[in-house]
Amino acid sequence: MLSPKKTKYRKQFKGKIHGLAKGGFTLNFGSYGLKSVEPERITARQIEAARRAITRHMKRQGRLWIRVFPDVPVSTKPAEVRMGSGKGSPEFWVARVHPGRILFEVDGVPSDIAHRAFELAQAKLPIKTRIVARVEEAV
Repeated sequence: MLSPKKTKYRKQFKGKIHGLAKGGFTLNFGSYGLKSVEPERITARQIEAARRAITRHMKRQGRLWIRVFPDVPVSTKPAEVRMGSGKGSPEFWVARVHPGRILFEVDGVPSDIAHRAFELAQAKLPIKTRIVARVEEAV
């Protein structure tokens, strides 16, 4: 699973996810991509589950790029602990995803295989997404 090797601070505020993606909203590597439509936090486990679904369907052909990285720690307090006494310890890592952000890119596979692989990945993610394709320029 993805997580940072080292961070400046152990714990972070929740933060708000407002506005559209500032970067990463165009296809840079592959021919097909999975683009987010709504803002949400995506956990490292969800990213890994989607990655496995895509690679299994593609059967080791083509190439996959993951365009998001979970770098925000989420802390939780243990069950049945009274309020107060500080913030809980970091439990898992999430990526803040803005609308318009490309999550995954795929290249080297036919269109129907890429679409089906992304449909399987959509089921693993907590947000609405769209499948986008590179527009071929007429020369």
